[in-house]
Formats: sequence, C-alpha cells, structure tokens
Amino acid sequence: MDEQKHTRPSWDEYFMEIANTVSKRATCDRGRSGCVIVRDRQILVTGYVGSPKGLPHCDDVGHQLRKVLHEDGSITQHCVRTVHAEQNAICQAAKLGISLNNSTLYCRMTPCRVCAMLIINCGITRVVCEQKYHDGAESEEMFRKAGVQLDFFSNDTVKYDNQ
Repeated sequence: MDEQKHTRPSWDEYFMEIANTVSKRATCDRGRSGCVIVRDRQILVTGYVGSPKGLPHCDDVGHQLRKVLHEDGSITQHCVRTVHAEQNAICQAAKLGISLNNSTLYCRMTPCRVCAMLIINCGITRVVCEQKYHDGAESEEMFRKAGVQLDFFSNDTVKYDNQ
C-alpha cells in the first residue's frame, strides 16, 4: 500500500484554513472573507462579511455601492451594505466580553483602513493575511507605525471587479 505521509499544518496554516471555512458564511460575493482571532493557539472569536443583523444581504438584494474620491483623484467603488469580517469578529468579542489584547488575527487580505484602526485599538499585536489587498498600503503603514506585526502567506494582490 502506497500511503502518503500526513503533513501536519503549521499553526498559521491551521488558523488560516479555519478563517477560509468561516468565510463560506459570507453574504457578499465581492468579498467572501472570514476572520479568526486567536491567543495562545486558542480561538477566541470568528467573523465573516455580512449585513448587520436583520438587514438584507447582498446575495439576496444586490450590492449597495458607493463611490469614493481619493486624494490622488482616483475613484473606487465599495459595497457598504456589509460589515467586514474583522469588524464582526471584534463585535463578537465585545458582545461576549472577550479581551483581544495580545492576540493574532487571521484574514483573507490586508484589512481596510477602518478595520486596521479597530485592530490597533483592540490591542491585537499580529495580523496574518493570505494575500495583499489592492488598497492596503495605508493599513500596512498604520500597522508598521503602531507596532502590529503583519505577515502574508503570499504577495499576490486581491483586486475587485468594478473598483
């Protein structure tokens, strides 16, 4: 019998796989993303992209797109119907009274600017991303200045259609 030897995933690979499983609950096809926050190799909370409780989901009623004018004159579109995976995980921790101080957050791509600010203020000290986000430079800089360790599985960049 020709059996392949089982390769045990690293802790980072393990928690990223769980974040990807969590993302399957997401309700916006522009960013089916999930997040896991851990401390001492124990899962504290999870979150996925979805509308606020009781409100309609993108998958059911479509996107609620807003145009954003940037300082350099470029314009991007963002869906504002949903709460980001990182925000939902942080909200879950707040509801349950769980401190996120000195924890690690695993997510699909570089968190957006707002998520980065929340991550910093929660005391999360490490962020592990599967890939880079096309508009993540400002978040990366904030993490650097705040002393939050940022690691990527890949330097590939996620880019949305109809940005």
